[in-house]
Amino acid sequence: MNLHQFRFVQEAVRRNLNLTETAKALHTSQPGISKAIIELEEELGVEIFARHGKRIRRVTEPGLQVLRSIDVILREVSNLKRIGEEFSKQDAGTLSIATTHTQARYFLPGPVAELRRRFPKVQVQLHQGMPEQVARMLIDDVAEIGIATEALATHEGLVTLPCYEWQHVLVVPAAHPLAAVERPTLEQLAAEPLVLYHPTVTGRTRIDQAFARAHLSPRVALEAIDSDVIITYVRLGLGIGIVAESAMAAEPAGSDLVARPLGHLIGSNITRVAFKRGAWLRRYVIAFAEMLSPRLSPALIERAMQGDGTDFSL
Repeated sequence: MNLHQFRFVQEAVRRNLNLTETAKALHTSQPGISKAIIELEEELGVEIFARHGKRIRRVTEPGLQVLRSIDVILREVSNLKRIGEEFSKQDAGTLSIATTHTQARYFLPGPVAELRRRFPKVQVQLHQGMPEQVARMLIDDVAEIGIATEALATHEGLVTLPCYEWQHVLVVPAAHPLAAVERPTLEQLAAEPLVLYHPTVTGRTRIDQAFARAHLSPRVALEAIDSDVIITYVRLGLGIGIVAESAMAAEPAGSDLVARPLGHLIGSNITRVAFKRGAWLRRYVIAFAEMLSPRLSPALIERAMQGDGTDFSL
């Protein structure tokens, strides 16, 4: 058995058992992949996949256990490569960050700039996507560190730690009647057309839960994944907006928009930092995490990565 066989099996599962797509992803031939998988099954003495004719239909029960072992082996191979890179290059390399649009635009510029000052030989790759995509990029080794508010804590394959707490704010034109209200109510918000985040990003879940608890059905005029887009459409008069407080922090004095905190209605949100479980973290990855939040100390990250069951909540 060899690593190529392991990678073929793992990628076949990722590609929903489509060997044609697997071959394209791995830049090889479909017959070569089929032959390698059959040879691995023969060597192990079990069928990893159940077949109908020549087509793979599903993963067998022993195949599930083989897959778990393959995941561990390939993860450790990846760790070995990173250890070699760490000690050969020291403070040089690439830091791949997976995050959402809001975090990339409003939260990360300062820490990324600080990382570049402290580690000038480190190249930063920023991958933006929806929270589920952020989680998948970590699991698939596309990124080493992920930052998002939604979804990360639900994946068993990830180690997640709380980074910082924030609240939503209401955004209205300065001439809007709600601009004069310091503590708006959910009833007042529900009476207006709303410009909101997409249901899967930036704490939208808490917004929906708040209206549901009050037995209110908000009128959603537009949904977006980007805070700047929401603010733009509020300016155009499409409705009133709800965004992360960081999105309005950069608004200049005398802006045509007014922000009002909504923590008393919606509650607070926790943005989390995530790593792939079992991954070996390079020195500058841990240093970057500490730049995101002083509470993310190297000692705390090490404890979490080693499986410490302590509740690390804020």
